[in-house]
Amino acid sequence: MTETADAVSELLDRLLPTSEGPDVRVCDAMRYAALNGGKRFRPFLVMTSAALFDVPPARALRVAAAVELMHCYSLVHDDLPAMDDDALRRGLPTCHVKYDEATAILAGDALQSLAFEILAMAETHPTSRVRAELVRALAQAVGAGGMVGGQMLDLLAENIPMDIGAITRLQRMKTGALIAFSCESGAILGEARATERHALHAYAHDLGLAFQIQDDLLDVEGDSEMTGKAVQKDEQAGKATFVSILGVKRAREQAKILADQAVAHLDLFGEKAELLARAAHFVVTRRH
Repeated sequence: MTETADAVSELLDRLLPTSEGPDVRVCDAMRYAALNGGKRFRPFLVMTSAALFDVPPARALRVAAAVELMHCYSLVHDDLPAMDDDALRRGLPTCHVKYDEATAILAGDALQSLAFEILAMAETHPTSRVRAELVRALAQAVGAGGMVGGQMLDLLAENIPMDIGAITRLQRMKTGALIAFSCESGAILGEARATERHALHAYAHDLGLAFQIQDDLLDVEGDSEMTGKAVQKDEQAGKATFVSILGVKRAREQAKILADQAVAHLDLFGEKAELLARAAHFVVTRRH
């Protein structure tokens, strides 16, 4: 994961714009949001799933960079006062605190646009049909039926009661959809069979929910110095989460069950999927 993070950061540094003109502020904000650390977990999933199909690493790395740009855009917008109103991200001031709200909005917009631009370029894959499928799948993952819709539900969760089914749907959209694309993108790049793509989607479905449950646990049990962001915000806002509904013990057990289920979906790939299997267990044991 560290190797992937280093490679993605190096590529992002080359792909992100710089300027000495009047637009320098938004360019600087884009670079601040995308180059300020992070686990680069989603890019790791892209690279590891692509390796199952012997995709050239340079192609997979470009998709990994696009996914990270999309993730960073979502964090910039999530942190805004109109959304989660966070002042700390990855141990640093959030983008709107470092710059201002308008600049943060524009920086997020530009990060999203750059992600699609990278996917559409011939360097990402020589076949236009594959590039179009990458663009379509990512757009679907981050739109109203995915990440954006999930964020809308998350905002509503502070004011309306939500049961475990509603929370599962919310997190499947807000967090799980981009994780699913990260896993499936390797199969798209490798022009894999439908059964292989389906297996990765099923793996990602369980992985994404396990990831979110662990996030909820860290919000309750973690500290801001370790997580790099504010904690206990969900409880203060009265927002329903997996932990608030299931309790800490049952939530931790459910995360472990989901991680094991995720690994089972990888049987189709045999030993080649060892890193993805280990990633599932990392998700439920991480401390940040």
